[in-house]
Amino acid sequence: MSSVRVLVGTHKGAFILTSDSKRKKWEVSEPLFAGWEIYHMNGSPMNPNRLYASQSTGWFGQMIQRSDDGGKTWEPVGNKFTYEGVPGTHLWYDGTQHPWEFKRVWRLEPSLTEADTVYAGVEDAAMFRSTDGGQTWNELAGLREAKGHLWQPGAGGMCLHTIILDPDNPQRIFIAISAAGAFRTEDGGKSWKPINQGLQSGEIPDTSAEVGHCVHNLAMHPSNPNVLFMQKHWDVMRSENAGDSWKEISGNLPSDFGFPIAVHAHEPNTIYVVPIKSDSEHFPPNGKLRVYRSRTGGNKWEALTKGLPQSDCYVNVLRSALAVDTLDSCGIYFGTTGGQVYASSDSGDSWMPIASNLPAVLSVEVQTLP
Repeated sequence: MSSVRVLVGTHKGAFILTSDSKRKKWEVSEPLFAGWEIYHMNGSPMNPNRLYASQSTGWFGQMIQRSDDGGKTWEPVGNKFTYEGVPGTHLWYDGTQHPWEFKRVWRLEPSLTEADTVYAGVEDAAMFRSTDGGQTWNELAGLREAKGHLWQPGAGGMCLHTIILDPDNPQRIFIAISAAGAFRTEDGGKSWKPINQGLQSGEIPDTSAEVGHCVHNLAMHPSNPNVLFMQKHWDVMRSENAGDSWKEISGNLPSDFGFPIAVHAHEPNTIYVVPIKSDSEHFPPNGKLRVYRSRTGGNKWEALTKGLPQSDCYVNVLRSALAVDTLDSCGIYFGTTGGQVYASSDSGDSWMPIASNLPAVLSVEVQTLP
C-alpha cells in the first residue's frame, strides 16, 4: 500500500507529516532544525529517502542539510559553492567583477534521472548544480548573461525560487526569478533565454520588457512539458510553446494576484491557484480562504471552499507552499503563514487541516511512497 510524506518548511524548523494512502489520519514529526528558517525541503525522485533541506538564520547564515533515511537523521553538506565560504559570514560567488552576496537557498530540485544530482536556486539570484549529492556545487554562470539591465529584488529578495526540469529532455530547464522573469535553457544551463513575451508589468518603466517581470511561480505537467502555467505579480498566465509567448488566463478569479500555482497529477489542464487580495494586502479576498481550480487550463475558475475557513481568515499562502501527490485520487496540499497545513484527498473538492499550530509555513512538498 502506498503512503504519503509531506515535507513542510517553516520559519522555525521543518516538519514531516505522514499518512497511508487513505490520507485521513496524519502523524506530525517533532520539529527538525528547531528555530531555523527552512526555506525549502525536497526529496529525490530517484531515491525517496534522499532528502535535502535549506536551513538559514540571520545569525549563522545558510546551510544545506541532507538525509538518506527519509528524514530520521541529517548531516550538513555542501557549504562551499565554487568558492571558499564559511556560514555566518558574507558568502560571495566566483570572482566576477561585481560579486553578489549569497543570502539563502530558496529552492532545491533533485534530478529526475541522476541520483546524486541536485539544483539550487539562490539569493541573490543565481543557480547552482551539484553532482555529488550536495557535497560540492558549481554555478551555472551563463544565467548572468541573460539577466538584462532590469535585474532587481522583489519584496522577498532577489531570489531564484522556481526550478522545473523537463522530464523528456534533461538539457531543458525552466526557472523563475523575482524580479527578473522566467528563463529557459536548452543546453543544461550553459546558456539561457528570457521567456517573458506577452507579460505586462506596470511596476517597471517598459511594461513589456524582455526582462524585469516579477514572476511568482511556474508549473508544468510532466506529460506536456511545452505547456507552462504562471502566477505573476498580478495575472495568471499560460504558455503553449515552452514559454516563448504567454497569454492571460485569470478569467473570473476574484483577484489575479497570488503566489503559488500547481497542476493536477493526472489532468494536465486542471490547475490550482490561491488568490490574495493585492500586492499590499497579502490575505484572501473578504477574509475567505479559497483555492481556485480550473479544469480548462484557465479562464474559467471555481472556488473550492469545503473545509476551509470562510470568514475572518487573513493568512497568506507563499509561492512554494502548494503541492500535489500522485495517488489515483490526486491529493492537494498547502500551508499558510498562520501555521496550518490543509490537505484534500479528492482533487480539491473537500479539505481538512492535517497540522494546525506550526510556525509560518514557507514551503510544502509531497512524496508518494511505494
